[in-house]
Amino acid sequence: MNYTIRHEIKGRLRVHLKMDRMTFRQADTLEYYLKGFEEISEVKVYERTADAVVRYDCDRQRIIDILRDFSFENVNVPEIYFEMSGRELAAEYFDRIVTSIVLHYGKRIVLPFSIRRVLVFIKNIKFAWRGLKTIKTRRLQVELLDSMAVSAAILTGDHKTASSVMFLLNIGDTLEAWTHKRSVGDLARRMSLNIDKVWLVTDDGEVQIDSADVKCGDRVIVRMGNMIPFDGEVFCGEAMVNQASMTGESVAVRKTKRMSVFAGTVVEEGEITIRVTQTEGCGRFDKIVKMIEESEKLKSNLESRAERLADRLVPYTLLASGLTWLISRNVTKAVSVLMVDYSCALKMSMPISVLSAIREASGYGITVKGGRFLEAVADADTIVFDKTGTLTKAQPSVAGVVSFCNESEDELLREAACLEEHFPHSVARAVVDFAFRKGLLHDELHTKVEYIVAHGIASEIEGERVVIGSYHFVFEDEGAVLLDGMKEKFDSLPDDYSHLYYAKNGKLAAVILIEDPMREEVGSIVDHLRKQGFKHVVMMTGDSERTAAKIAAEAGITEYYSEVLPEDKAGYIEKAKSEGRKVIMVGDGINDSPALSASDAGIAISEGAEIARQIADITIGSSDLESLVTLREISTLLMKRIRFNYRTIVGFNTALIGLGIAGFLPPSTSAMLHNGSTVALGLNSMTSLK
Repeated sequence: MNYTIRHEIKGRLRVHLKMDRMTFRQADTLEYYLKGFEEISEVKVYERTADAVVRYDCDRQRIIDILRDFSFENVNVPEIYFEMSGRELAAEYFDRIVTSIVLHYGKRIVLPFSIRRVLVFIKNIKFAWRGLKTIKTRRLQVELLDSMAVSAAILTGDHKTASSVMFLLNIGDTLEAWTHKRSVGDLARRMSLNIDKVWLVTDDGEVQIDSADVKCGDRVIVRMGNMIPFDGEVFCGEAMVNQASMTGESVAVRKTKRMSVFAGTVVEEGEITIRVTQTEGCGRFDKIVKMIEESEKLKSNLESRAERLADRLVPYTLLASGLTWLISRNVTKAVSVLMVDYSCALKMSMPISVLSAIREASGYGITVKGGRFLEAVADADTIVFDKTGTLTKAQPSVAGVVSFCNESEDELLREAACLEEHFPHSVARAVVDFAFRKGLLHDELHTKVEYIVAHGIASEIEGERVVIGSYHFVFEDEGAVLLDGMKEKFDSLPDDYSHLYYAKNGKLAAVILIEDPMREEVGSIVDHLRKQGFKHVVMMTGDSERTAAKIAAEAGITEYYSEVLPEDKAGYIEKAKSEGRKVIMVGDGINDSPALSASDAGIAISEGAEIARQIADITIGSSDLESLVTLREISTLLMKRIRFNYRTIVGFNTALIGLGIAGFLPPSTSAMLHNGSTVALGLNSMTSLK
């Protein structure tokens, strides 16, 4: 790539490509290329100036080499990356605002007053029509006030005020639309698919391959708890599919042979093989955006109440204007009142505040599906944690395998890995990784595998029924027993590890020792959450009492429950809510899904099961639970901002109405102050909370 260095400081380069400007696709291509290098921490590409700013934490020469090797033709960018880019949208709205400002003030300089007056009259037709259309709804809305205010200013000969009011209203509408679309776009990008591997069905069996290698017509198998990676048609099997990400409907839909399925939906129960009909692009991003924009979940209760109040105040503003004219017979005073309303500022600043908070949270790796969930987090007094993968590290490891039969530990591990590789759980991944590190190949040995939520897996290997899972599942549900002479060995299993039990033909074959250490930051996070106002910090786990007590003591959690089933977690949350508590749940597995649904706000760990992320209202990164503290802080600050905006809007506009009635403010000044304060509040609502 031919480029010059425009500016440089340590760890940061600004380079200019030797071209006048880049197309949107070229800018996205360069951005995609540079973000693919671990050495580069941040990239900003400016298509208008053909510049790129690169922040890096490596040797300078390495960045020079990366830039020199770049060419637009040699970078293969997935089509969905262009589809999800917000670059063109940002440029469109920026151009709109700049054009509006230039035309508004340019006309004042260039055009004579007589022509400007005609243009004001013509532009008012649009506002008048918007106001008249609201009458059909039989509700007095702010559009009617706007049209009456502009029309009144024109009738009284104050064309300058009418022009300024329409200009500010247009700028306000554009800013609101831009902020809304940008925030929704950021949220949609966070919710979009991120599936690297899939199970491809071939003539020789199942093969795990990169999702990028799948072609239309291929058959892909999707099991319970997994996300459907592509649009397609059910080839065989039957499943209940959660389509909330596409339709907003949380009730699972039954899918059978020849029925269509969509990328981004999740198999709640069952197993299906799909024939792929669309691999990438295909409007998935647009579907997610549409779902978000239409969802009432974007509105918090405070926001909804403020908007309802705004609508209720419109008739009183109109009444105040009429009474002012009847009492004073002064049209100027009446118009001054008409120029001011509460609705415009309330309806603009509240959604912008919420969407900006959602966008800010996404910068910390937190995906929030709606404003009401931020409000729930701000109001919550109880937080419930799952243990495995949440309070403990997201990547547990296998410490060892103990054989309870005449087979070798490696052979038993190989069989266990063969079963576990099909299912989305951190413990399953640990077993598979341990077998891989030991060089144990585990080609498909079993028949169809069955996953029992929160219990384990059942299948057959060479005619023998095999089960792997929890103590409750293997010994109580399946009735497995110990071989003679193994009782002492079983009782001496170390308590420092979680235990995964593997049985064959009703007899315990092996116990896999899972090292699942607590995250280093848990203790300080629990203390911080209590300081932030959480009165009840609870841990719930399916593990044994010994393991649960050990983790709870290390975390500083006094209320914990062991050996619980998914319905027990959900039951606790329902009981707490019936007592008047606001509850949030934090989990990562399929077995956490009922509790995530039952809580006021369900929070999933990003590397957990797809079904948990799908059902959850909020998703946080798995690397650090500090995100929970950040989430609470953002949520609390958002509620403070909404209340501040409400008090400011009501107080300031009431003062403007009073000054207008008293005759201290002419209509043009009232309009300027009202619209200026509305835009100022909107811009302030776009700023960061932290």
